[in-house]
Amino acid sequence: MDQLEYRFCPRCGGDLESRVLKEGEPERLVCSGCGFVFYLGPKLVAGAIFEVDGGILLIKRGIEPGYGRWTFPGGYVERGEVAEEAARREVAEETGIEVEVGPILGLYSYEGQLPAIAVFEGRATGGRAHPGDEVLSVESFAPAEIPWEELAFPSTKEALRDYLGE
Repeated sequence: MDQLEYRFCPRCGGDLESRVLKEGEPERLVCSGCGFVFYLGPKLVAGAIFEVDGGILLIKRGIEPGYGRWTFPGGYVERGEVAEEAARREVAEETGIEVEVGPILGLYSYEGQLPAIAVFEGRATGGRAHPGDEVLSVESFAPAEIPWEELAFPSTKEALRDYLGE
């Protein structure tokens, strides 16, 4: 992410400038007025992999990035929200399925990519599968039928392989 997209201090409105504060660390955005250091960190995504009707439930994305491609349900963790609760909320919003969120399956991050993706194991506890506002389709896939070439993200493929023990 380009630090220059942020130009003004969120505290006083002064100009932000890039500076090295400590040798060996990247440049930081620092306010020229009040000295506030604006740390830019990754954004956390939380999702869950679980089974419904004998298969792994996947969604076909109706938004970019990854429009028209398959992934497990998930989305951004809101500020102050617990990651497991975000995974549960996102599953319900995207699929109509209520899940009990279990242990973390993995944390996936990639150089140059803003989000880090926390993927949890889940267990469906209720609801009826239907596509939410940002979803084109919700389907269950037997492991042998997963559309590997149509998956949305590297994290989708890696998390599914981890879930399947491959």
